[in-house]
Amino acid sequence: MEVKQVNGDVNDDDKGAGAIPAPTNPMVTPLLTDLYQFTMAYAYWKAGKHNERAVFDLYFRKNPFGGEYTVFAGLEECIRFIANFKFSKEEIAFVRETLSPTCEDGFFDYLEGIDCSDVEVYAIPEGSVVFPKIPLMRVEGPVAVVQLLETPYVNLINYASLVTTNAARHRFVAGKSKLLLEFGLRRAQGPDGGISASRYCYMGGFDATSNCAAGKIFGIPLRGTHSHAFVSSFMGPDEIIEKSLKSLDGSRVCEDFLGAVQTWLSKLKRLSILKGVFGETNQSELAAFVSYALAFPDNFLALVDTYDVMRSGIPNFCAVALALHDLGYKARGIRLDSGDLAYLSCESRKFFQTIEREFGVAGFGKTGITASNDLNEETLDALNKQGHEVDAFGIGTYLVTCYAQAALGCVFKLVEINNQPRIKLSEDVSKVSIPCKKRSFRLYGKEGYALLDIMAGENEAPPKVGERILCRHPFNESKRAYVVPQRVEELMKCYWPGTIDKKREELPTLGENRERCAQHLEQMRPDHMRRLNPTPYKVSVTAKLYDFIHFLWLNEAPVGELQ
Repeated sequence: MEVKQVNGDVNDDDKGAGAIPAPTNPMVTPLLTDLYQFTMAYAYWKAGKHNERAVFDLYFRKNPFGGEYTVFAGLEECIRFIANFKFSKEEIAFVRETLSPTCEDGFFDYLEGIDCSDVEVYAIPEGSVVFPKIPLMRVEGPVAVVQLLETPYVNLINYASLVTTNAARHRFVAGKSKLLLEFGLRRAQGPDGGISASRYCYMGGFDATSNCAAGKIFGIPLRGTHSHAFVSSFMGPDEIIEKSLKSLDGSRVCEDFLGAVQTWLSKLKRLSILKGVFGETNQSELAAFVSYALAFPDNFLALVDTYDVMRSGIPNFCAVALALHDLGYKARGIRLDSGDLAYLSCESRKFFQTIEREFGVAGFGKTGITASNDLNEETLDALNKQGHEVDAFGIGTYLVTCYAQAALGCVFKLVEINNQPRIKLSEDVSKVSIPCKKRSFRLYGKEGYALLDIMAGENEAPPKVGERILCRHPFNESKRAYVVPQRVEELMKCYWPGTIDKKREELPTLGENRERCAQHLEQMRPDHMRRLNPTPYKVSVTAKLYDFIHFLWLNEAPVGELQ
């Protein structure tokens, strides 16, 4: 069942806050933050620093799942949040009760008056392939206000980007031709985890979801059939009371569809080439299949492993499918939810091909085979190596829970205040921040693939096509290379201009973000994409920014003294 896309995303040029809807989840409010954001905001206010202009970068330090790429997601929800940012009187009362009784009343008056009209947000477009250290978002504004955005922004980006990347990795392993179905709602981390997973798995390359709420909200195509409970709820054919079925074109009525199915089952039993494959099939299963076909003759897909796949499920399905074919319908296929999926899919395909050949039913050999049963990236890879005949994969638990990695690890770091660059130092070099307001560029080579991403100071001249540029590792002196780019792409765009006179980028639809994701993955070199031991993607800085980072590092690091 396909659903027309009626995405709630915004596509207008109006910069007014009223033009952008509230966050999809009503729990995303200014209170969705950590307590220390309020304690810092008060301390800023108390010190008279709250309106100082600050610049923060939101980025991550390491690609997830042992890979070499990440897909950026969650930007639209961040813009929805900032466009509707306003404390209610009840929220301010709660903050007042929570903070120390010594906090002055003026601070709560200040909270009541703030919004994000003086905040600017620059970001890489949602659905883009991104890499560590490169800012996904740059948020500029009064330091106290921007500090209050930190936790919700990191929350909205972390899971969204992680699960989108997980979906993209599953798509890469499954291949372009396979149908991928997200079946994770029942195993997701709560309602929001389920809704978000459906949305971002679709962005990452999945084709449909079982989640009806996500289908309604985001216009994602829906798929679903029946469970083992439906099959085992039937005791036998005697339970089928209404047996008639009208043909697809409406020209005739089969008064005893059950009888037609039983006739076809007898024909299958007598077929010499199928001797030894099955004998007496489970009649309660047959009754369930017939009932489901009577309910959905144009969308018949049967779960065939409740009792025995090859001795009962497949022949029962085929008998029903052939009876439907006589009335002009085409069965959608089967679903395998247990057992050796490679073997069973191959045997099922042989069974279907035998029927097409022996009974002259055109196209029956290509009847769809869907597999589920706790699938993940590794099992898809194993199935590919074994050889299989599965057309569609239903993936749930391992996909939506991001079982292989719990979190992406986004951070939100101050890089400039009052036009003064700031740096965060650490004994762990990977945790040293890259200071100052920056621009980021992606450089492409002769074959059209992305070569590397490079950061430059805001006022530096951008890289030019055909001109050699020295690209340096931010922290390792010996890692450097000259690059002559064949194409240069600036990564960040303005999605929330605040009060400045600058055009705001439109928020793309979910479908457009999905297309961008697919296009970006196509532009990646295959060795960066492989599952095992992918080639590291280079993230670099200009020579000028490299010198500045290390000058500031030495300037800020305390000097030890030996006695």
